[in-house]
Amino acid sequence: MNSIPKRPTALEPEAPVGVIGGGLAGLASACVLAARGHRVILFEKNDWLGGKAAVLEEGGFRFDMGPTILTVPDVLRRIFGEAGVEMHDRLDLRRIDPQWRCFFDDGSVLDLHEDVPTMQAALRDYAPGTETGYGDFIGMSENLHRISQNFFFWRSVEDIGDTLNLKANMDLKTLRDVMNLKMGSSVARQIRKKVGDKRVAQMLDHFVQYVGSSPYGSPAVLCSIAHMQTHGGVWYPMGGTRAVPMALQKLAGELGVETRLQTGVARILSEGNRVTGVRTEGGETVALSAVVSNMDSVRTYRELVQGKPAATFARRWKREAACSGVVLYLGLDRAYEHLAHHDFVFSRDPEEEFDFIYRRGEPAPDPTCYIAATSRTEPGVAPPGGEALYVLVHTPYLRPHHDWSQMLPGYRRVILDKLARTAGLGDLESRIRFEHVLTPQDIHERYRVLDGAIYGLASHGRFFGAFKPGNRSRDLAGLYLAGGAAHPGPGMPMVLMSGWIAADALDSDARTAAPGRRTQALA
Repeated sequence: MNSIPKRPTALEPEAPVGVIGGGLAGLASACVLAARGHRVILFEKNDWLGGKAAVLEEGGFRFDMGPTILTVPDVLRRIFGEAGVEMHDRLDLRRIDPQWRCFFDDGSVLDLHEDVPTMQAALRDYAPGTETGYGDFIGMSENLHRISQNFFFWRSVEDIGDTLNLKANMDLKTLRDVMNLKMGSSVARQIRKKVGDKRVAQMLDHFVQYVGSSPYGSPAVLCSIAHMQTHGGVWYPMGGTRAVPMALQKLAGELGVETRLQTGVARILSEGNRVTGVRTEGGETVALSAVVSNMDSVRTYRELVQGKPAATFARRWKREAACSGVVLYLGLDRAYEHLAHHDFVFSRDPEEEFDFIYRRGEPAPDPTCYIAATSRTEPGVAPPGGEALYVLVHTPYLRPHHDWSQMLPGYRRVILDKLARTAGLGDLESRIRFEHVLTPQDIHERYRVLDGAIYGLASHGRFFGAFKPGNRSRDLAGLYLAGGAAHPGPGMPMVLMSGWIAADALDSDARTAAPGRRTQALA
């Protein structure tokens, strides 16, 4: 395979850098580091790369097993651009509009449109008077997105001190931005100040489900997610979201990344509070100049680092895990034509739903169900006339008393009853020809996440809930964090961005540490 010429500005390292975990963030880090001239070894315990962005194929059906909604494609464009590659040369992205179809408990249906005036016109018919509030909400969201771009994204951030130097940068504009963050308020509160209709508010609440948290406990700044989606669009990569890690894997190979599959890491080695390498689960010691961990940040410290750095990190980060979920992969012999590509089947009472999941720690009795019916865009995911449905229901992260081998049959019935009652899928069971399920326990074991949490750490806390562990470790020099449990958080674009930030921080630190070292001739 011909390699892509690397940029002739990277330092020649004394030892390779390591990336632990080949999820989306790990692949992004590996590609960026290799594009900048670093020798990279990527360790992956499974026999595939991509982490949760895996694929399931059976009986002519194909399912994305993890993320299914791609937003903010500019993040991917930037990662490919590190190697001088055009994203659209590697991925065939199709715009999805309407972005979601919403089914409500009262039997009504509402489509979420990308174009704001089109959405306002739909709301004028659906819930007269809400169109103005929706416009105001998107305006607020746009402002929060702008502030996030200025102070939060594309840099290693762990707390407010990393975003604002109040002594150096405090002027009227910065003060206005700080005030506009609406610190102390929640996502749900800000939405309901703008929109009075309960159904429309419930639809807007669910932008924060991209980060697996309750809108009642999440900081208002996360309202910015709405503008990210209306501005950047919702996209589907032909071949499924699995096409994204496959494209990154190919790029990594072209850039010379050494990939070691079925090679779990048992320990990050250090000396004098600096990373020196890793020990694999097979007992091999690999010398490294630095490490990016795409493993969950809490589990990285707890299981791979240990000692004083782990204890210091644990004292600083006591936040709970985000939610987990039950995923049904259903191969049907007949399609449901009234479904859109992305569908939300909303609960009867969002406060009850989020109270069960996030406060009581028990599955909601009447949950919101997300459905991906990808054959709307790519018919080949199912046999002719059939349907490959992905159904996700958020659940609490694993508690000690949760035994999903016993809980699953009853909760599967709750999910199917909800789909029949609210989304018109009354004969669903009679159409099923293939079925596979992931429970929170499966997710915990398969992906080495914290207590089965799909989205890392919960974004709860009205002042500082948006902050996650920084990408540059404060506790162990040479350790960098990437993935949904690191800054800037979960969701495909944020996870990919975290990989870029971790790589950029490592590269910057390597240059600073050895300014006189010669650069590689990378023609």
